[in-house]
Amino acid sequence: MDGNGRWARERGLPRIEGHRQGVENVRRIVEVARELNLPYLTLYAFSAENWRRPAEEVGALMGLLEIFLERYTRELEQNEVRLRVIGRPDKLPERPRACLDRAIARTAHFTERTIVLALNYGSRQETLEAVRAYTEAVRTGRENPAELDWPRFARYLYTDGLPDPDLIIRTSGENRLSNFLLLQAAYAEMYLSPVYWPDFSRAHLVEAIEAYKLRERRYGQTGEQVRPPTPEPVLHK
Repeated sequence: MDGNGRWARERGLPRIEGHRQGVENVRRIVEVARELNLPYLTLYAFSAENWRRPAEEVGALMGLLEIFLERYTRELEQNEVRLRVIGRPDKLPERPRACLDRAIARTAHFTERTIVLALNYGSRQETLEAVRAYTEAVRTGRENPAELDWPRFARYLYTDGLPDPDLIIRTSGENRLSNFLLLQAAYAEMYLSPVYWPDFSRAHLVEAIEAYKLRERRYGQTGEQVRPPTPEPVLHK
């Protein structure tokens, strides 16, 4: 969800106003995702590298997270949407972390739709922690390295229990993943939108999904292997 700061700057507004509008757009896009029956939607809300930003901006972002959760948790419950978090939320300030814990607990029993917030998230950090955890499991005899495969290793990632993404949308015209789901996105389709996140609308999301539907996902195979065979014509005599 990129481009909040540039959206504000081009309008002569402070950066925090761009983030505020970005948070409002999260609510709109989550509602669209519900209407479109998307079972999973992951939002990259705050990266592990974002702590490097000015302290004033980081503090404002944490405040917006707290306000968002306080206002939106009831809507998640009403719409039967589960909230999950990937990253290191334990490192967040106490108040937004408490709001997050409440929202997760109050929505944990829903199973049809899931919103995933990536908070204090970084894919390299995730990978290192997974390696450490797996190594410890090997050391204590809970894992056998000879049996290691991707599904087994994936259990040690933050995304354990979540499907790999089918489509990754990057807003604001940037052309990189920025340390987001690097392992999980191995076969994801990319959609790069020039639109800043606060202006990313229902129409833009639908456009991205329609573009995704036209992609041929081969997973290392040839197009002929994944395409259904053309049926032979039926001749009526």
